[in-house]
Amino acid sequence: MRDQKEASFKCRGCAGENVVPVVDLGAQPCADYFPTADTPGPDPRWPLELWLCRDCTLVQLGPVEPQLPEPPLAVESATSIAHAESSVKELLRDYPELTGGVVFEFASHHGGSWLEHLYAAGCRPAGDGERADLVVDVHGIAHEPSVGEMLRLRAERLAPGGLLVLEFHHLLPLFIGNQFDTIRHGHWSYLSLGAVKRLSALHGLAVESVRQVDMFGGSLMVMLRHADDAKPDASVDVLLEDEDAAGIAEEVQLASLQEAAWHAAGALHDELVRHKAAGRTVLGYGAPSKAPVLLDLSRIGTDLLEFTVDAAPGKHGRRIPGGCGVPIRPIDELRAAQPDVVLVLTWDIADEVISQLEAGGGWGATYLVPLPEPHELGIRR
Repeated sequence: MRDQKEASFKCRGCAGENVVPVVDLGAQPCADYFPTADTPGPDPRWPLELWLCRDCTLVQLGPVEPQLPEPPLAVESATSIAHAESSVKELLRDYPELTGGVVFEFASHHGGSWLEHLYAAGCRPAGDGERADLVVDVHGIAHEPSVGEMLRLRAERLAPGGLLVLEFHHLLPLFIGNQFDTIRHGHWSYLSLGAVKRLSALHGLAVESVRQVDMFGGSLMVMLRHADDAKPDASVDVLLEDEDAAGIAEEVQLASLQEAAWHAAGALHDELVRHKAAGRTVLGYGAPSKAPVLLDLSRIGTDLLEFTVDAAPGKHGRRIPGGCGVPIRPIDELRAAQPDVVLVLTWDIADEVISQLEAGGGWGATYLVPLPEPHELGIRR
């Protein structure tokens, strides 16, 4: 069976056939499928594997079809909203010539649109078919099954002399920080700067500059231009060296993520068992798309986590899919229950979560973050 898949699967970036599996997290439920609490199981599952293209070094989901179409239910975090505003300010500070220019944005499932702030700065939207001075893709391209084709479309939208800004969750912190729960159906590619550099060259683009940002546990903001216009700065080589040192384009190194994931999942299960044995209550905060694989691999069900809460009203009355079946409730129910331990499933905005729950003094809860290994976070007073 594996041989047949390998023979038929082509890289989502360069369309080459030199792709190999490196991480297998087993059959997992669809990440954005949150069934109502009374929906009987078992929930549908699909293979969740990472494959590496030996030619362009793109790390990507293997041969799996798009899953259940589900409308996004999440609400945008305050962290994401603030990031959009500050990013536009910094971009126009560094590239003042873009102020008042023509912009085009490829929408993202994560929200975080820059358009409101760009329009406020005098930029105008590109007309139908019009090429833009600034093309923006903030966490959009990873949701597209064919990343190479999507890069081509972005290159075509870019006017001569224009700037393409790509922001995406970075493979380097995913690997170093054991962020295995960010591997999920719907995220088709796991981008490194090296892969973006190789793939963009296929479409006449070149990386000019890069900066690291904190979003989603560690992201990259990459500035690209048409190759003839690009003048790469030192930030590009520095980050490429960091990626090479970590070995995130090497099969053996990438494969180690699988063992690290199972180890952390087991440690989280044991931690919740320990709290239960000590008579401490544990409830969750957040029902993000990364929760299903985390809880499934950790073998955490309602015996260890009675329920979790989320800011999105559309998720209330639903449950985390897979074997865990953990119900999703409003945040007020967490405050009312005042658990001893809060498991922060939206760990990438843990500071925001803790500040929200501690407003007014809190109730003395311990905050547990699952990755890279389960650990407690201190409260900033």
